[in-house]
Amino acid sequence: MIYGYIRVSTDKQTVQNQKYEIQKFCGAQKLRIDHWVCETISSQTALEKRKLGKLLKKLQKDDIIIASELSRLGRNLLQIMSILNFCLNQGVQIWTLKDNYRLGQDIQSKILAFAFSLSAEIERNLISQRTQEALQRLKSDGVVLGRPQGHRNATCKLMPFKQQIAVMIQLHYSKSAIARLLGCHRVTLGKFIEREMS
Repeated sequence: MIYGYIRVSTDKQTVQNQKYEIQKFCGAQKLRIDHWVCETISSQTALEKRKLGKLLKKLQKDDIIIASELSRLGRNLLQIMSILNFCLNQGVQIWTLKDNYRLGQDIQSKILAFAFSLSAEIERNLISQRTQEALQRLKSDGVVLGRPQGHRNATCKLMPFKQQIAVMIQLHYSKSAIARLLGCHRVTLGKFIEREMS
């Protein structure tokens, strides 16, 4: 079987871009996805709690997983390498589009898997390090980072939805559910309710 695997880390991201890329690739290669696995979850989440973990348990020899890139599988070197190693041992292939990578049984596949994963982790660490250095430099220059203490916008973005929020509260919607519907953090919603509606 051929599986299309799509992962986004937040509900504000869309799976459509990854799905389009995979469908376009399959069309060019005259392949058909037998089953789609889509999830909105951080790759830091334990593999057994992810749909990918459940998929790995039912894979059989010669199955293929197609994903947009290796980083969709995991966020760190050890997680990606363990997934690739598992698939190699099961005779399962992993194809990624942006990396143009094909995991097979040959030694070149194993070397490439290691190289791609290592370089992706190094790049993430470098980005994090550069960000921290830039923040430290700004602090040493006397720049105050973040929103000024005690500052709040004169017009809250939730104000236009005050009536709808009141209705949802009466209908016993949870704050998390209301926040998801309005596209804000539940803490932001809680502060708005406390400030404007209590």
